[in-house]
Amino acid sequence: MAVPGMAGEATVVHPGQWPQGHSPLPPDPAIESRIRALLMKMSVADKVGQMIQADIKSVTPDDVREYRLGSVLAGGNSKPPGQPFPVASQWQALSDAFYRASMDTSQGGLAIPVLFGIDAVHGHNNLVGSTLFPQNAGLGAMRDPSLVHEIGEVTAQELRASGIGWTFAPTLTVPQDVRWGRSYEGYSQNPALVAQYAAAVIGGLEGKAGTPQFLDAGHVIATAKHFVGDGGTHDGKDQGDARVSEATLRDVHAAGYPPAIKAGVQVVMVSFSSWNGVKMAGNKSLITDVLKERMGFDGIVLGDWNAHGQVPGCTNEDCAAAYNAGLDMLEAPDSWKGLYKNTLAEVKAGVIPMSRVDDAVTRILRVKMRAGLFEAGLPSANPLAVKSAEVVGSPAHRAVARRAVRESLVLLKNDRDTLPIDPRKHILVAGDGADNISKQNGGWTLTWQGTGLTNANFPGATSIWAGLRAQVEAAGGSAELSVDGDYQRKPDAAIVVFGEDPYAEFQGDLPNLAYRPGNDRDLDLLRKLRGQGIPVTAVFLTGRPLWLNREINAADAFVVAWLPGSEGEGIADVLLRSRDGRVAHDFHGKLPYAWPGSAVQGRHPQFPYGFGLTYADKKPGGSLPEDPGIVLSTGQAGVYFNKGKPAQGFALRLTGANGVATNVAAVPAATKDGSLQIGALDYKAQEDARGLVWSGTGADAARIELVAPEPLDVERETNGDVLLVVTTRIDAVPSGDSATIGVGCGTGCSGQVSIGSQLSTLPRGEWMRLGVPLKCFRDAGASMGKIDRPFEWSGRPGTRIAIADVSLGTVADRTLACPAHGAGQ
Repeated sequence: MAVPGMAGEATVVHPGQWPQGHSPLPPDPAIESRIRALLMKMSVADKVGQMIQADIKSVTPDDVREYRLGSVLAGGNSKPPGQPFPVASQWQALSDAFYRASMDTSQGGLAIPVLFGIDAVHGHNNLVGSTLFPQNAGLGAMRDPSLVHEIGEVTAQELRASGIGWTFAPTLTVPQDVRWGRSYEGYSQNPALVAQYAAAVIGGLEGKAGTPQFLDAGHVIATAKHFVGDGGTHDGKDQGDARVSEATLRDVHAAGYPPAIKAGVQVVMVSFSSWNGVKMAGNKSLITDVLKERMGFDGIVLGDWNAHGQVPGCTNEDCAAAYNAGLDMLEAPDSWKGLYKNTLAEVKAGVIPMSRVDDAVTRILRVKMRAGLFEAGLPSANPLAVKSAEVVGSPAHRAVARRAVRESLVLLKNDRDTLPIDPRKHILVAGDGADNISKQNGGWTLTWQGTGLTNANFPGATSIWAGLRAQVEAAGGSAELSVDGDYQRKPDAAIVVFGEDPYAEFQGDLPNLAYRPGNDRDLDLLRKLRGQGIPVTAVFLTGRPLWLNREINAADAFVVAWLPGSEGEGIADVLLRSRDGRVAHDFHGKLPYAWPGSAVQGRHPQFPYGFGLTYADKKPGGSLPEDPGIVLSTGQAGVYFNKGKPAQGFALRLTGANGVATNVAAVPAATKDGSLQIGALDYKAQEDARGLVWSGTGADAARIELVAPEPLDVERETNGDVLLVVTTRIDAVPSGDSATIGVGCGTGCSGQVSIGSQLSTLPRGEWMRLGVPLKCFRDAGASMGKIDRPFEWSGRPGTRIAIADVSLGTVADRTLACPAHGAGQ
């Protein structure tokens, strides 16, 4: 059948050609009878409430009580109120509050327990002190389904210990272009490996379907995501378009779903992405005809974070099309109240048929009953929650994670048998990843992007440096830490740990496969140490394969450690000999993705899928070619102004109070009317910031703005917690609403946020990272898909500020609030 609104074979779905399946759980007459009886008691409002999921930053227990919402979630940056880094008891208290509200019948509502979901994607990564496992790309390197099953079990136990019974995992994507910022969430480019892991991890999270352990007090509801094609988007663009045939969509990108359904997965999350131009959240042929009817999935089909708002004709607050396509529950984190109102009206008007509503609510209640939520009681009363201190980050759990680290390491090079290293020697450990637990974990770690953290935020975890030092000293050797490679005593061997900084989702999208183009810091460090005659082992922290042939050539041994998680000592287990000189643990990992031979996506690989040396293998010699295959741009996505200068291709412009614009080629400079002057000043280095002074006597504002070389599409970045972050120093601000910050989107199009009153509360003369949510500019009228001026700051006479950097980010010292009056103001 053809997808409505589209023409041509590219969007035709043939359900009969997809794998046929069914739930491993036969219909339970008792459950189905309970569901029918409850449906008869539910009002239309009760049913609509069950079909909506709200984020804990935008919903309260009182809201759940009033609107009878079926579910809440904790997004990547959402935490219990006032607890940026929560422990188990704080999650339990919040879960209890929402549960009590959902079961409160004092206002005449029905007692239907709320579902609480969270992204526990490499362990319970939102819980301080938890066991954190290698991200999925590293697990793919292990080729060990039984260990993946065990990781699922541990994750479930630590979730239950915190009072949460549902995870948005596993990710069953099959990435084909690792420029995609979510590539590390995929186990492999190989659909067969993803399919094998799907059943293993779901069995670990939920327990074996059909046994008493299934969804018992020690297991949690799993979510297979993102259906379907998220790993096949054009140019690896997050939330983009998978331009592939139906056969490729079925055989490659959907490979994990039949085994997931067979294993008993209870939720499938639908992708942000499109298939040949049709948004998945509105694709009835794939959601209803294939997933539900052909594959036999009988659980909840869930939308992603406001993804329904991207369906043509929809907004975040209104999308009958997504429900009619087969979504049972829409994730409406900050738009839930408007969605509730509009959906209720559409159900009453027949726009959404009652049969569709009853099917959705039946599926939601079925999962809740299978999980025993109606009988479970308070989340904090779960046996694992009662003894959470013994469960979270336990030695047994950390041992599982440490084994996963050992098995995930991939050896690409080992010239002259540099590895394993004798721990009785003097070992230098260098690089900015050596003693950086945040970096070794990556994104989705305590915060959405995994940034803004220190080692102190990870009690019980072990950095790579700490693990190496412990084993070296235990063997009688000595270890020295130096990020920049300077040392007190010349070492017998050096281990340099470096790699990607944390990122998540579209924040990690890349234009090409080059590792840090224009920044040779890590390469220089490797060359410096090797040039001093020191045997150098490189340990690369990464979510994906990247082109870094120069770095591989500059090292004697090269190890891909992926994003190994909290147990850094697993790396020491493999790199070092035992105390008696034996090889305690050999290399086990094999590449889950082919390693690129150039910075161009799709070229012949340098190391094929499945490559990985062991200590016994014959070591291939020779240097790798150092031509990246393209001219590398030093520009960085989302950076508009850096170290006092516009990013590559951007222009700096001043517009005076008289409306006349002046392009700034050098400083000092000023507008033609003298109302705004700009000059150089020092922040962290010589002239790496710009000082701005507004002067004159008039009431009209002057402004500084950055002009993009071509319009930017940041629409997707508004759907979340992305900020416009300005590194600034406020020296003087006149009273009142004397300043605005904004973006421009062409002639007569802009979004401006008044910030003068908020600036007046900030300290004077202190540097800070000031953030404004991108959604503020959208709500103020900007068209976020065509931003030609990604930064504007308007001020009035008497204003004095300094600016060093302007970029997109998720962490700020102070985040300004959006105006309460909403759009267009």
